[in-house]
Amino acid sequence: MAEGIIFDVRYQTLSMEFINPGNTAVPEMENSLTFEQVFKTHFKGLHAYACTLLKDEVMSEEMVQNVFCKLWEKSGDIKIKQSVSGYLYRAVYHECINYLRHQKVKATHQAHTKYQMNNDQDIGNASGKVMLRDLEEKLEAALMALPEKCRTVFQLSRFEELKYQEIADRLDISIKTVENQMGKALRLLRLNLVDFLPLLLILLHL
Repeated sequence: MAEGIIFDVRYQTLSMEFINPGNTAVPEMENSLTFEQVFKTHFKGLHAYACTLLKDEVMSEEMVQNVFCKLWEKSGDIKIKQSVSGYLYRAVYHECINYLRHQKVKATHQAHTKYQMNNDQDIGNASGKVMLRDLEEKLEAALMALPEKCRTVFQLSRFEELKYQEIADRLDISIKTVENQMGKALRLLRLNLVDFLPLLLILLHL
């Protein structure tokens, strides 16, 4: 599995800035880890974690590889506030959520385009790709504009398809809080994505 990585990880030393907030313990060894050490230590665990989100081993491997590629390319610019492990698991989570969102948007838009453009497929495909890209960009911006807890609850509900009780258990909050945060997210998204409401009603039940 891990052999699929296409870059040489043997000698790259991570050049990341560690910020220790308060009394958070950051192992001293992490300040001098090589890329190979980080890769070998965390790849299997990250892949297993991604599998719990995507239910697809191949795509899970790709998501983890994407995270390591970005770490390789931008290690000099990354600031880690706690631990390498915590950073990597958060990065894999967001990579997987982005993939799930893209797949859901793509599938919904393709179905919508096929329905509307059934008699003019070539034009439908060309315009559909532009609209799909525009929709994804606007949705990404609208989601990032949500408060963090609000965004997390929404993503768990719509992209991981968890029930409210499951979200409450995972985040250690009440179901009432989940309901309030979802209501807030839906109101803000309807407001910011008004031009895409017909598609979003199908995609995200807005």
